[in-house]
Amino acid sequence: MRILRSFSVRITDALAACCGVTLSGLALSGLLGILLGAATYTAYYAEATSYLREDPQACINCHVMREHYDGWQKAGHHTVAVCNDCHLPHDTIGKWWAKMRNGFFHSKAFTFQDFHEPILIHPWNQRIVRRNCVECHQELVQHLLLAGQPDCVRCHQAAGHGPRR
Repeated sequence: MRILRSFSVRITDALAACCGVTLSGLALSGLLGILLGAATYTAYYAEATSYLREDPQACINCHVMREHYDGWQKAGHHTVAVCNDCHLPHDTIGKWWAKMRNGFFHSKAFTFQDFHEPILIHPWNQRIVRRNCVECHQELVQHLLLAGQPDCVRCHQAAGHGPRR
């Protein structure tokens, strides 16, 4: 044990003298390297860059979204809207905030296998979908807006993802 401690002290002294590196600095660098490597692998494995685009294929990186993607391909909105058109705010800051927020919670849920199947939309995201329905169909729903916030999806569940099985 004494020899090991002596060897460790000599290595630490040599690193400090030659490179200005301390043992704690070396340990911190190693820890940061491991964390960066794990984060890079996770981003690669999760195909993280695919979420930066508008391509609906990104939404099926997770198997729980396959049914929704298949339904969207058969639904009426398929020719005029992609996932982001309905599920994300249309302003730039709101869109990227929602992508980051949803990405965090989706990553957490899938990493810890803590999600409901079939996947359910969060109330925060339901409000975004409602707002986008009204924004795109404003001329059709003006009279409903006077009565309060319409819940379009309650009556038009099949509009975005086709009929439910």
